[in-house]
Amino acid sequence: MYVVINGGGKVASFLARQLLEHGHAVAIIEKREEIAHKLGSELPGEPLIIHGDGCDSGYLEDAGIARADVFVAATGDDDDNLVACQLAKIAFAVPRAVARVNNPKNEHIFQTLGIEAISSTTIIGRLIEEEATVGDIRTLTRLRKGNMAIVQIELPTDRCVVCNKSVASLNLPVDCIMVALVRGDDVIPVHADTEFQPGDGVIAFTNVAHEKALKKALTGE
Repeated sequence: MYVVINGGGKVASFLARQLLEHGHAVAIIEKREEIAHKLGSELPGEPLIIHGDGCDSGYLEDAGIARADVFVAATGDDDDNLVACQLAKIAFAVPRAVARVNNPKNEHIFQTLGIEAISSTTIIGRLIEEEATVGDIRTLTRLRKGNMAIVQIELPTDRCVVCNKSVASLNLPVDCIMVALVRGDDVIPVHADTEFQPGDGVIAFTNVAHEKALKKALTGE
């Protein structure tokens, strides 16, 4: 899969690292020259780093947007994210456009225009409102017309089947990607050698049809 990301901040760099570590090809467009250079030296693999504005069609072309499977707008500016996604969808016919939405009031605008919107504020709100027992699946948000979802699964504190095992050693269902662990007050990015501990909250990106299989792989239930 080839993914073009507009923005080089913490959210974008975390996403890029996850994609690269899972074998995907990534291009990043970043306005700030010093951040662009930093990304080039810190990210694994060989991502294409472009110093430019993702709202400019010329820089999108430089990033190979015409062959991209997914375009992600992950800047801290909702207006820029909306313009970039619209440009990617309309001018370059990118199959999927996903946007970080900083103000949850703007979510409906993105969704109306066919852009998959992700608001961290909305996700946190759902986490606070929902109660889940150990092993249950909390659906934090749904993407791609409800076919994909970001979920959280709580690992048991005893008889944990995956504890002290690395992510790379697990036999996960197709289309399931580990994203982060919620451990106490910390949120820990997941890498191939990350090991689970009892009571971890596992945040994953998964096909909705494989949610039960993912739960079984992590909890044995």
